[in-house]
Amino acid sequence: MSEIEHLNEHVQPLIPLVQSGDRGAFDRLARACRRHVYRWALSKTADMDDADDVTQEVLMRLERTVGTYRGESRFTTWLYRLTGNVAIDLQRGRTRRAKLAEREAATSPDTIWTDRLSEIHTSDIARMVKVFFQKLPDQQREIFDLVDLQGFTPAEVGRMIDMKGTTVRAHLFKARRAIRRRIIIEVPTLAEEFSE
Repeated sequence: MSEIEHLNEHVQPLIPLVQSGDRGAFDRLARACRRHVYRWALSKTADMDDADDVTQEVLMRLERTVGTYRGESRFTTWLYRLTGNVAIDLQRGRTRRAKLAEREAATSPDTIWTDRLSEIHTSDIARMVKVFFQKLPDQQREIFDLVDLQGFTPAEVGRMIDMKGTTVRAHLFKARRAIRRRIIIEVPTLAEEFSE
């Protein structure tokens, strides 16, 4: 019997227990699968740190999504696809953040702000945004960070935090509006630039 067949045979009785909410069964399932998930992640990322990140994310998603496993394929096939999806998500996120960093590095403050704002230094705006960001409600702060600072799309964030895309966009709108209002109050000359 191959290692994968052995794993399938070992975890098959655990799956209905996990799907019914048995925490102990989930812990046993996660322990049984961890090494295989890490190996698959390493083959997809070619980086041990990335493979660790993917493995952690797969095990977190496994807990949330194991209820969708219907037994139409072997469990290891389903888990392998989940691992592949997480590895792709990790790569997309890194690529998106790298592109954003490149764009920010290539864009001088002069191209960001108009002449009438030249007396206000970009770092002052960044400092204010950081202060106001910390005062946002938890959900708004998390979504603002994921979308506007890390570069994920609202749809991606919805999948990440298990929330409808429309709800994510509503929280994002509220967070942006709150920060914009605070900046306008602090620096009235920005009122036209940040007007709603």
